[in-house]
Amino acid sequence: MFAFPQRALALALALAYPMALYAQEAPAADAPQTDAKADVQSLGTVQVTGSRARLDAARNGLSPDTGSSITRLDASDIKNLPQGDATPLNQVILQTPGVVQDSYGQLHVRGDHSNIQYRINGVVIPESISGFGASLETRFADHLSILTGALPAQYGYRTAAVVDIQSKGETIENGGSIGVTLGTNQHREVSAQASGTDGAFSYYVVGSYLGSALGIENPTPETSAIHDQTHQSRGFADLSYVINDDSRVSLLLGVSNGRFEIPDVPGQTPDFSLAGTPPKDSATLDARQRERNRFAVLSYQGNLGANLDYQVSVFNRVSDVHYRPDAIGDLQYNGVSADILRRNTANGLQADLSDRINSSHTLRAGLFLQSENATSVNNAQVFAADADGNQTSDVPMNIVDQGRIKGTLWGAYLQDEWKLSKSLTFNYGARYDRADTVVQEHQLSPRLGLVYAMTPAFSLHAGYARYFTPPPQIVATPVNLATFAGTSGAAAGTGQNPVLPERSHYFDAGISQKVLPGLTVGVDVYYKIAQDLLDDGQFGQALVLSGFNYEKAVNKGVEFSATYTKGNLTAYGNVAMAEQKATNVVSNQFLFSADDLAYLANHTVNTDHAQALTMSGGASYLWNGTRYSANFIYGSGLRRDSADGTPNGDHVPAYTQVNVGASHEFAMPDNLPLTLRFDVVNLFDESYQLRDGSGIGVFAPQYGPRRGYFIGLSKKI
Repeated sequence: MFAFPQRALALALALAYPMALYAQEAPAADAPQTDAKADVQSLGTVQVTGSRARLDAARNGLSPDTGSSITRLDASDIKNLPQGDATPLNQVILQTPGVVQDSYGQLHVRGDHSNIQYRINGVVIPESISGFGASLETRFADHLSILTGALPAQYGYRTAAVVDIQSKGETIENGGSIGVTLGTNQHREVSAQASGTDGAFSYYVVGSYLGSALGIENPTPETSAIHDQTHQSRGFADLSYVINDDSRVSLLLGVSNGRFEIPDVPGQTPDFSLAGTPPKDSATLDARQRERNRFAVLSYQGNLGANLDYQVSVFNRVSDVHYRPDAIGDLQYNGVSADILRRNTANGLQADLSDRINSSHTLRAGLFLQSENATSVNNAQVFAADADGNQTSDVPMNIVDQGRIKGTLWGAYLQDEWKLSKSLTFNYGARYDRADTVVQEHQLSPRLGLVYAMTPAFSLHAGYARYFTPPPQIVATPVNLATFAGTSGAAAGTGQNPVLPERSHYFDAGISQKVLPGLTVGVDVYYKIAQDLLDDGQFGQALVLSGFNYEKAVNKGVEFSATYTKGNLTAYGNVAMAEQKATNVVSNQFLFSADDLAYLANHTVNTDHAQALTMSGGASYLWNGTRYSANFIYGSGLRRDSADGTPNGDHVPAYTQVNVGASHEFAMPDNLPLTLRFDVVNLFDESYQLRDGSGIGVFAPQYGPRRGYFIGLSKKI
């Protein structure tokens, strides 16, 4: 459809600006000509502001949350975090109930592997190829909602959590800001934001650059990593043009680029010999990875009559990951030196409609279409090897393996939000989905949600959802196993059944109670029964994930949450207990050894991303103009193999990470404040492991960050 280069943000503004001026200055045909410009500007400002507010409310009405569990973070919640809006988005989400951190910035919600859907202003953003860097950042978020549990029929495909971000483009202010942050491990970060309105046209743009000597989690417990430089840049734009009181067109543009060095572990011994080359010091290896993501969403929002609102969006996303090996080192240490490129292009359409039939019923319907092209190129150097994988030659050979797959995904939904009484709401509906990729599968999925607000201080919700979750196309692309047979790059096994969509039944219920002025507590329980549970893992040096299915799985847990606000003090806390157990690998069996496959076929195991106990919490207090903040995360530890070799039979040790910060706004002569902030990550310098290199689909150890100091300045302009 349309692909946008990095200059697209500036180009879009340049194209849209003359349109906005024309719309503002051109008088109507029958308008009086005397003082027309002044009258149009005055009336136009009032009308456009009112139109935006009504259109924003209408768009929010397209996305219900009845029956699901929801956590909302507004602008002040983000501001109150240590590091403020410079906090990485995954770290923001990590402060909500039931979210577990993993290596490479990955998140797991309620025991599921990834399976997170991101939306901006209600529109689905097609997922990118998983990598080390994040394609979205917190700076452009005015507020966000995280939905979990039994979701309404509107939400499909990625359903462990829906992260719906409302951009700052929805709360336009004329002006902007610039900022810089410096910190430990050569951390340097600069950012700039600008926003404003010009008649019917409004814009918000943000750009940032991050450089650091700790780009990927350190594979050693040391404070600094070896060979871990990163350079990351991101940009986002939200452009909107109000056509009239009832319609507008908007354009979202996003771009991210990341370059990463793969960190080294000193003191290792090579497992393979290379002709004419002495063993290379493992502290001098030079493997690298590049990641690029670009997306664009063009939306038209309008209504048909007083009660019927709709939005139609077309989107495009291009994502690629390129791993470049250390040609000598990867051969000597891994027996494979593979230059790997994965690229995915997605185009599609999303349409949502809401019709307020009467005071009791709101009917919603929608359609989603997506076409994807996934390409994988593996240009590898390997050694000849025997049936047991032992090297039989020290002269490498070159093998090229290429794969390409084209797939389509489409779905439609219909649901009714029925207000049975002032305090009781029932949302019922269904969606139909079909995936045509490696396999052709479809499903009709009923959804039920109930909310009972007994009093303003007490509410109860419950829901049931049937889910259909197709695998990410890039992790399901078939591999030609025969290509690497008889080499050091041969697969561990031989089975290659295609990766299947996951199907599940999901039950969720919760209560929320205001127990004291300012104090609200909540409890949520959930239970999920899955067939063909989706999982994936890193089965080689490059962060190129490969997917597989477990035949059966059960996921269950309970979450406790509390929030407190009084005067200048805000605080929150979350405790989650979760368990996900699965059995029998039924796709891409070649990723596993024969012993592991045999064990998994006859035993139920914890999935590698399951964490039994997770906690998070924080507080913020404003005193004498200075805001002090602190938060923490606790994890009982992700899974690892047990001492006797049982897959995922143990877990890494528990850990706690505490972060603190302080910020102060200084008045300036131009009446636009200057903000100074100081933050400390991992205050107590706890050395802890996220992964130890064992477990299903885990390739290498990773440690959490050691103590880091950061000082930042930002100025409104």
